[in-house]
Amino acid sequence: MSETNRRITLARRPVGEVAVDCFATDEVDVPTPGPGEVLAEVGWLSIDPTIRGWMAMDTYLPAIEIGAEIRSGGLATVIESNNDDLPVGATLFGMTGWQQYTIMDGSNQIVPDGIDPTAALSVFGVTGMTAYFGLLEVGRPVEGETVLVSGAAGATGSVVGQIAKIKGCRVVGIAGSDEKCAWLIDELGFDAAINYKTEDIAAAIRTACPDGVDVFFDNVGGDILEAAIGNIALRGRIVLCGAIAQYNDESPRPGPSNLSLLVSMRGRMEGFIILDYLDRADQAIGDLATWVMNGDVKFKVDIVDGLDNAPMALDRLFTGANTGKVMVKL
Repeated sequence: MSETNRRITLARRPVGEVAVDCFATDEVDVPTPGPGEVLAEVGWLSIDPTIRGWMAMDTYLPAIEIGAEIRSGGLATVIESNNDDLPVGATLFGMTGWQQYTIMDGSNQIVPDGIDPTAALSVFGVTGMTAYFGLLEVGRPVEGETVLVSGAAGATGSVVGQIAKIKGCRVVGIAGSDEKCAWLIDELGFDAAINYKTEDIAAAIRTACPDGVDVFFDNVGGDILEAAIGNIALRGRIVLCGAIAQYNDESPRPGPSNLSLLVSMRGRMEGFIILDYLDRADQAIGDLATWVMNGDVKFKVDIVDGLDNAPMALDRLFTGANTGKVMVKL
């Protein structure tokens, strides 16, 4: 074990795109676990769009403090324990932060033996649970309905579409390249896919969803959200999971101009946070494990090596360079 704890910290709050000088590195003393706590060595970091929000402002969690390590979920292995329930060698999931060592306790989840860390951080982690509860509890798709997913080649969207197929829905994905669209159809079983960079998005949605959109799972916001509202079916539901197209905006962009359609179409638009469903994690993981084992849900990971490359990994989410779940292996 190193005598110091290397960290990537917040140097300044981002305005617009996240720049290199938003981050700094330092080395501090390795923390000492207190009663009931453990010292764990971080092995994997989960890279998620919400990190951008935490860097900039108070959201559903307080903003990261200047000089503090970047907040992030991850996996860490116990190397010193003051908790009989968390033995040395156990792998834990929790808010590790961008650092080599972290303190954890009984609130952190033990990753069962035999679960690959890439699966634990993606399809069986917050990503998979977000897709599961967002679609099934907020969107509530019914067999035969049309489900439209933005950011469909990303970590969450790709799982959303596959769950919708399991539930007997027609599924259309929106992604940013022909290669991603082909992956959605050929590998994941989507019925259709739209390349928003080369197609007229509103017209493409009308063509792909001739009977309207019954459930729109939105990871993007912006013009794509407006286009989906314009094609919403009677009593359609819009699930607001994220708005990655807007996170780097330097000033708020105008909201959708066609919200009144939700009145005439008796539509519903609802946001959610996965923290509201964590007490039901076992339910989601159980179903997801069955679907993965049966081959009904597939997942792809985008692995970046090295703690120092975590900022670059975060940038991949906003440039669209990734397909599937982005994570960093320390």
